[in-house]
Order: sequence, then C-alpha cells, then structure tokens
Amino acid sequence: MGSPEESSKPISLYDSSSTPLLSKPDDPPPPSSPYSDQPDSDPTQYLQISYNHDPRPFKDLPFLILFVLLVLATFGVGIFAVFHRNTDYSSLSSYEYDSDSTSCVKNASLTHGPTNWDPLTSSSSSFLKGLTWTLVITLILSLPICFGLLWLLKNYAKQVVYASLPFFILFPIFFDVYWFVACTISSSCSESFPLVYRILVLAFILLVIGVILWIFVANRHRIELTIQIIGVASDALSRNLGLFGVLPLLAFGLVVYYAPIVVFLVFARLNGKIAAEESDDEVYSCVWKQDSWVPAYYALAILTMLWSLTVMVESQVYVISGTVAQWYFTKEDSTPKRIIRSSLRNAFGPSFGTVCLSGLLICVVRMVRTIVDGARKEGSGGILNLMLRCCVNALLSAIDFLNKFTIIFAAITGESYCSSARMTYELLKRNLLSAVFVETISTRLLVGIIFVLSALYAIVACAILKAVSNLGVGAYFVAALAWVLLILVLGFFVLVLDNVIDTVYVCYAIDRDRGEVCKQDVHEVYVNLPISRNHRPSTMITRTLGV
Repeated sequence: MGSPEESSKPISLYDSSSTPLLSKPDDPPPPSSPYSDQPDSDPTQYLQISYNHDPRPFKDLPFLILFVLLVLATFGVGIFAVFHRNTDYSSLSSYEYDSDSTSCVKNASLTHGPTNWDPLTSSSSSFLKGLTWTLVITLILSLPICFGLLWLLKNYAKQVVYASLPFFILFPIFFDVYWFVACTISSSCSESFPLVYRILVLAFILLVIGVILWIFVANRHRIELTIQIIGVASDALSRNLGLFGVLPLLAFGLVVYYAPIVVFLVFARLNGKIAAEESDDEVYSCVWKQDSWVPAYYALAILTMLWSLTVMVESQVYVISGTVAQWYFTKEDSTPKRIIRSSLRNAFGPSFGTVCLSGLLICVVRMVRTIVDGARKEGSGGILNLMLRCCVNALLSAIDFLNKFTIIFAAITGESYCSSARMTYELLKRNLLSAVFVETISTRLLVGIIFVLSALYAIVACAILKAVSNLGVGAYFVAALAWVLLILVLGFFVLVLDNVIDTVYVCYAIDRDRGEVCKQDVHEVYVNLPISRNHRPSTMITRTLGV
C-alpha cells in the first residue's frame, strides 16, 4: 500500500475520497445503480476518452444536409428575386388610377427628378468626425487592451480581481449620487421627478449595492478558487494566441456570408406589381402589391440567417475546445503543431453536422425564449402562466448548459451530438455543482472586470474629448459609444476565455477518468472544486474500492 510504485502513480494527486469521475467499478453495480435500468448505457465507452487525432467519420449528416439545402434554397430563390424584380417599384408615385381602363397607368408629369440630399450638413460634420475618429481609435486600442488584460490575468489574476472589486461598488454609487445631484440641480428634472421619488430611487440602488457587497463578502472563499481558475485558463489561452486571429475571421466570414442574403431581401420586396386598390370611401389609388411568395421567402431567409449565426457561434466554441484540448493532452516535452488548423478542419468537415444540430437547438431555444419574454411583456397574468414561464425558462437554461459541454465533448472525441450529450450527462451527473461553480462565478468576475476597464476608458475618452474638441454635450454621447464598442470587444474576449475555462474543466475530468495528469498546474487548482451534492457516499465507496 505504501510501496514506491504506488506512490508514483498519477492518481496519488488526490486523496482517498477522490476517484476518477467516469471510471467503471470492478464489481458489478448494485440493483439500485442508475446504470441497471439503462441497458443501452455502457460505462466502458467512457474509459478511453481522449482527444481523437485519427481521421474522423462524418456525424449527424441529416442536419448537415438540411442546413445546406436551406442555404441553397435561400440563395437560389434570392437570385431569382434579383432577376425577376419589377423596375416599376421605384416610380410608384408616378402612377395614377385610370377609370377608363380600371388600372394604374404611368403619368409622365408626376415623375420626380432625383433630389440632392447631403446628410453631412455643416452642423453635424464636426460631431460625425469626432465620433468616427473616437470609434476607430477605440477599435485599434482594443487589441492591445485585450492582450494586456490576458497577460495580467495570467500573471497577476489575484491583483487584478481584488483591484477591480472595489469599483464594482464605487462606480454604481458614483453614478447613483451623480444622477441624484444632477436631477436636483436641473429644474426640469426636479419638476418631473419629485424629491420623494428621487430619494426612493437613491435608497433602492444603494440597497442593491449593499446586497452585492454582502454577496462578495459571503463568497470570498469561492473568489479565491475562481481567481486560480481564471489564471489557469488565461495561461492556456496565452499558449494558443492564434485563436485571436481565427475567431474574428470567422465572424467576418459570417458578415460576408450575410451580405448577399441582405441584398436578396432588398430585391425580394421589388417582386410584385402596381395595382389599383379601393379604399373605404370608394376612392381608388395605386399601391404596390408584393407577390405571394415574398413573405415566405422573408421567413426562409431570416430562419437561415438565425441558424447560420448560431452555427457560427457553435463553430467558434468547437474550434476553441478542439484547440485547447489538443494543447492540454500534449505532453510537456513536446510542442503541438497545427492544432487550430486541425480544429477548423474537423469543425467544418466531419463534425459540421454536429455543429449544425447544436446551432439548431440553440436557435430554437433563443426563439422560444423570445416568445416567452414577449408574452411576459404583454402582461399575460395568472399563476398558471407564471409557473409555465418558470418551467420553460428552467428547461431552456438546462438545454443551454448541457449543449455547451456537449459541443466540447464533440470537439474532443469527434462523436455525434447524441453520443456526446450522453457522455456529458454521465460527467455532469457526478460533478454538476463543480460545473456550475466554474460556469457562473468566473463569468461574473470577468464581466465585472471588463465593465470597470470600459468605464475607466470612457471617462478618459470623455475628458480628452472635452479638452481637445468643441463637441460640448455631444462628448458624453461619443464617450458612451466608445464605451459600448470597447465592452463589446472585451465581451468577445470574455466569451473566448469562458469557453477555455469550460474546456479545461472537461479535460481535467477526462484526466481523472483515465487516472492521468497531463497538466499538473491544472490539477492543483481544479482538485479544490467542491464535490457534487448528488455524489452519493455509497457510490463513492464502491468506486474507491474498485480503483
């Protein structure tokens, strides 16, 4: 038991109560085991989970074919709409109703010549110039800001987090007090907003800030672990900096892909004819009547664009997961080569059907959530409707959560979506609390950090604009737009880092399942994750004895 051979095993990193997450016990499971009533679930299929470097077969082909057919139909009907358009649409105002022929005829005297309109008037040119230069400079500076933030999180994650935490409280207090004072000084605001209501709003916001402060204090032990997780993920991302070049190119490719569809939608509305229409007071007028297929094409094109958007998002997650997983399972004394290219080839090759299915599920979830939110805004009351919305939101959140880890498994193993989901379920069933821990706290901390950085940048930009330009009040608007642009770019950075955190978590789970330690620094951090509340002691004892 204490021999040198046993002490040198990788599994000795954990204590006696820690066991591989997905390993199969030597003894058959008891009748009460969840495996006993699932004859199709064979735990042995999880024993050899690792990154699949071999050529992968095509998976989920029906969804790939469906997506390709939808895209071809959108482009095919769009090209038809371009060549079948009615050029009379632009001269609709030149037509008038002819009672003799009971139709609309063109009247040359009603033809209007082109109007010269210059949107850049002298009053707005200086504002647009200042806005353009500010946004361009912000976009240029966003790249070094992202790399600088990554370097800081890699080497000084604890200092960055604890330096940002006070601003989570100070910024809301500052803006709350500033609004209260500004509204009190302004006569129009003070008249429309009485003092009592202003005090109530001030007190309510301060109460919310106090609750946030209490949450930070109550979860300070979790913040320490989250800081270490962010540092490990930042190190993993810094070793795969090529992702910062590939992921924006994928987004740019989506924009290029969208361009012809938008053109097709513009030309589709030109398919129709000018016809006479009788109004309620029995007066005829000439109106434009679209062809009956145009609304259906709009629905088809919008559905294609939405599905394509979610497919691109899932493709980015797939590429990130595949790249980080290849780096993770590479030995320390070797350097991985062409790992991003390999992930791209798998994402848009054998696994593209899986990516399409994942994107379709996310698209459906977003549409259902939009419908539910719309019903809530319309004021649909009743306890039954409230319970139904809660159940639907809980189900959609569960699908979102499971889908994220499913696409990571697909990127690692190359399995189909259903197989990857089954593997994901077997993993999360034992480590649900740990996964939620990784998922939520790190994301909130990162979002808070980029909010602080963006707010500081906006304040500096506003001060510079007030000093070097004569925009006046417009400087606040320009600074606000610069803040929005920077927070969007940094938000994309947080999404990438968040996906890296999830991928490293899954790789760590696979490591434990195999009884190996591919990255020692990762295990030293992730081993401190809390054990799942659903982890039954009897199962733990059985699996420990079976190791």
